[in-house]
Amino acid sequence: MQFGHGRAVLLAFASTTALFAASSAFAQATPSSSETTEVGEIVVTGTRTVGRSRLDTIAPVDVISGETLTKQGTGTELAAALAATAPSINFPRPAISDGSDHVRPATLRGLAPDQTLVLLNGQRGHVGALVNVNGNIGRGSTAFDLNSIPSISLASVEVLRDGASAQYGADAIAGVINLRLRQASSGGGVTANYGIYDTDFDTARGSHSRRDGEQTSVAGWVGLPLFGDGFLTLSGEAQKRQPTNRSDYAALSAVSNGSSNTVLGRFGDPYTEAYSGYFNAGKPLAGEWEAYAFGGYQHRKSESAATARAYNNSNNVTAIYPNGFLPIIAADIVDYNIYGGAKGPALGFDWDVSVGYGRNELDYNVLNSLNASYGAASQTQFYAGSLSYGQLTVDIDALKKVEVNLYEPLNVAFGVEYRREDFSVAEGEPTSYNKGPVATGGSGSQGFPGFAPSNAVDVDRHNVSAYLDLEGRFSEQFTVGVAGRYEDYSDFGDQFTGKMAMRYDFTPSFALRGSISTGFKSPALQQQYFSYVATNLVATQSGVVLQQNGTYRVNDPIAIALGAKPLEPETSTNYSAGAVYRNSGFELTLDTYRIEVDNRIIYSETLGVSRPSQPPASTTAIQALLAPYGVTGARFFLNGVNTVTSGVDVVGRYRTTQNFGRFDFTLAGNFNKTEVTRTPPVPSNLAIAPAGDFLFDRSSKLSFEQGTPEKKIVASVDWSLDDFGATLRGTSYDSVLVANNNATLDYETGDAVLVDIEGRYTLPFGVSLAVGVNNLTDEYPNATPTNVNGATGSVGFPSYSPYGFNGRFFYGRLSYSF
Repeated sequence: MQFGHGRAVLLAFASTTALFAASSAFAQATPSSSETTEVGEIVVTGTRTVGRSRLDTIAPVDVISGETLTKQGTGTELAAALAATAPSINFPRPAISDGSDHVRPATLRGLAPDQTLVLLNGQRGHVGALVNVNGNIGRGSTAFDLNSIPSISLASVEVLRDGASAQYGADAIAGVINLRLRQASSGGGVTANYGIYDTDFDTARGSHSRRDGEQTSVAGWVGLPLFGDGFLTLSGEAQKRQPTNRSDYAALSAVSNGSSNTVLGRFGDPYTEAYSGYFNAGKPLAGEWEAYAFGGYQHRKSESAATARAYNNSNNVTAIYPNGFLPIIAADIVDYNIYGGAKGPALGFDWDVSVGYGRNELDYNVLNSLNASYGAASQTQFYAGSLSYGQLTVDIDALKKVEVNLYEPLNVAFGVEYRREDFSVAEGEPTSYNKGPVATGGSGSQGFPGFAPSNAVDVDRHNVSAYLDLEGRFSEQFTVGVAGRYEDYSDFGDQFTGKMAMRYDFTPSFALRGSISTGFKSPALQQQYFSYVATNLVATQSGVVLQQNGTYRVNDPIAIALGAKPLEPETSTNYSAGAVYRNSGFELTLDTYRIEVDNRIIYSETLGVSRPSQPPASTTAIQALLAPYGVTGARFFLNGVNTVTSGVDVVGRYRTTQNFGRFDFTLAGNFNKTEVTRTPPVPSNLAIAPAGDFLFDRSSKLSFEQGTPEKKIVASVDWSLDDFGATLRGTSYDSVLVANNNATLDYETGDAVLVDIEGRYTLPFGVSLAVGVNNLTDEYPNATPTNVNGATGSVGFPSYSPYGFNGRFFYGRLSYSF
C-alpha cells in the first residue's frame, strides 16, 4: 500500500481552495440547486457512521431520488436516467456489438465499467455473465447491468465518487453506486409511460426522416404491513421498446437492384421486452433485532442487428437471400437477486448477518442468418449457446461507538465476507459453429457464430475478506476516517487495500475534505475463461472491416504461445481533495481527483493479421506460429496497461420559494482526462521486432484517453407551483474521438448541447400527467464517414457518442398515487 505523492495532495488542496473561490463567486451570480435531494438527507454510502448527511460526509456522495429518476423521460433505462442527472456518469449506446447491445455498460469518471462497484441495499451486487469483447467503450470488461433493476423499485441511488475498495471490496476503483430499494408499509403508485422518436438526420450518404423506437411501459409499487409492525414493499414493471435504426444508405455496389436509397443495416437500439419484479421486507424481532429480505427478478428478451451482409458478400447464399440479409442476434436474459439477514445488538455491538445470491443468464439465438458452409441447405435460425454467472455472499458486520477521549465516540466497524463465484459457457447447436460441406463458405452462423464444445466451460472460485473501518472526530471541526481490507482469492492470491480520509469544517458553512486510498479490481472469471470465434468489425490499416478471429483463454496453448500469462489484479492509488460550502438554500461542492491504475486488464489486439503496429515480418512470424493450430488470428486477455485519470467534479445547487413558485436550480460538471502511461511490451517468448503497440493498438489506447467526454456540464431548473410543475435541462457534451489504427480514418463525434423539457400537472384524486421532449433540437453526433462504415453503410453514427444517436424523443407519463 502506497501513501506517497504528498506534494501532489497539497497542491490538490491548494487548487481546490482557489477553484472553490472562483466557483462560489460564479454560483452566487448564477444560483444553482437540484431537484434530486434535500440538503440534510442522510446517506449510508461512503461512511459507516450513522446519521451523516450528504454534505457532512468525508467523501463526495451524490443522492438521486427515485422520483427524480422517473422524471428523465428516458423510458425504463436506469443507466440512462443516472447519466442524465449525474455528470460523472456516462452511458454510451453501443450498436452492432453482439452482446454489448443487450447489456450496455455505464462508466464513472471515464474509467472502465467494471471499475465501479454496484451495491443493492448496501450489499454487493453481481456482475453480468457477458464480457464486452467488441470495439466499444468498456472493451474487455464485465460489469453490473444497471438496466436489470427498474427505476420504480428505487427510493434513491447514492453515488460515491471516491475510491472505496478498502471499505467495500474489490472493483470500487472509480467509486460505488448504491441502489436503495423502496421501503414502505403503506401507499403506492402506478405509472404508464409512452414515448417515440420523431427525428430527421443526415448520414454520410444522405438525409433521413424516422418515427421509430416506440416505448411503452407500465410500472407500479405498493407498501404493505407485514405481520403488524413489519413492512413489505412490492414493485414491478412491464416494458416494450421497439428498435431504432440510424444506418446509412448502402453503396450501389452492395445493392442488387442498384438503388441509391436502400438501407441494408440496422444501427440503433435493440428491440426489448422485459418483465421485472422486486421486493423489500423487514420485520422487528425480539431484543431490538430485525429480520430483513429483499431481491428481484427480471426476464428480458432483446433483439439487435449484426452488420448487414450485401447480396454479393462471400458468405451469402443467393439462393436463400438474393438481396443480402441482416442477421439478428436475439438474447434471452434472466437476472435475479435474493438477500436475507438479521441485524441487532449483541455483546455491545450492532450486528448485521446476511446471505445473498445473484445470478445472470444469457441465451443467444441467431435469426435471419445462415451457415454459408452448408450452401442452400443451410438453416436460417440457430441456437448459439449461453453464458451464466452466479455469486453467493455471506457477510457478518459489526458496529460500535467506542469512547477513546475524542470529541465524540469513535465509530468502529469491522466485518468478514465469504464470496463464491461461478461462470459457465454452454455450447450452441452444431450447425451454429460447424464447418459444412461447402469448402468456399464461411463456417458458423453469420452475425454471431455459436459457442463450440471447445468454448464450453464451468468454473468457480471463492474468496474471503476482512475489513476494519474507523471514523472519529478529533474536535468539533476535524474528522478522520481510516479503513483497511484484506482479501484472499482462491485463484490469484491475496490483496490488501487501505484508505485515509479527512475533513475540516472551518465554519458551519465551509469545509475542506480529502482522501488517499489504494484499491484493486480482481480479474473476472469471464476474463480468465471466456473463449470464442467470431466475426467482428476490426479497425485495420484500410479501415474497419469484418474479420473472423478467435479469443482464447489465458491458459490455452494458443494464447500461451503468444505470451499469455495468468491474470493478476489491477491496482490503483486514489487521491482526492475537495471543498463544501452551504448557506441556506445554496450549496456548492468541488472535488478534485487523481486515479492511478496499474496493470489494467485489457483485451489484446488480433495477432496474426495485418495491422499498422505489426510489421509484415512480425505478421509472418505470428502466422507461422499459429499455423499448427489452424488459426489465422488470435486474441486473449492480459495485464499491462497503466493509466492516470484526473479531473474535477463541481456541483452547485440553489433552492428558493417565491410568490410564483418554488425553484430548484442545478449547475454541475465533470472535467476528466485519462492518460495511458504504459502499454504491454512484446512478450519475451516471441522472436519478433519490438513494437510499442503490438498488443494494445493506437485505436485502443486512444479509446482509453479520448473515448469518453473530457467535459460534461448539466444545468437544470425545476419549477413547481400548486398543481403545476416543469423541468428544463441543458447538457453540454465535449467531443469524443473515434480512433482507428490509421490516423487518416479518425473522426470526432463533435460538441453538442442537448435540451430536455417536461411539463407536469396534478389532477384531483392523485392522478398526474406529464409530457416532455428529450433532445428538443434533434442533435446528432457527426455521421460515420463512408470510408469507415463500408459498402453496406451499417454504422451510421459512432457508438462512442456519449449521448447516443437516436435524436428527438417525445414522451408522456400518466401516474396515480395512493
